[in-house]
Amino acid sequence: MKVLIPDALRSYTESSRAVAQGATLAELLMDLNGQYPGIRFRMIDEQDRVRRHIRIFVNGEQVNALSQPLQPTDDVVIVQALSGG
Repeated sequence: MKVLIPDALRSYTESSRAVAQGATLAELLMDLNGQYPGIRFRMIDEQDRVRRHIRIFVNGEQVNALSQPLQPTDDVVIVQALSGG
């Protein structure tokens, strides 16, 4: 499935888009990490939770659970929230 990559993570993918597979969000992120080592750690913390500054959308709806089921036709968008002042 197609995955839109935010600017902050493009140093891993060298592109704004990637293709990855998985029956769940967890599997998709592991596939991305297999292709682009280290990218998963930038999105998922040590407790296997989506990091506070990361938002993941599947077909336009925000998801937080790594167990979220995915279909091969789904569109996944990863967004990094901006912070600071």
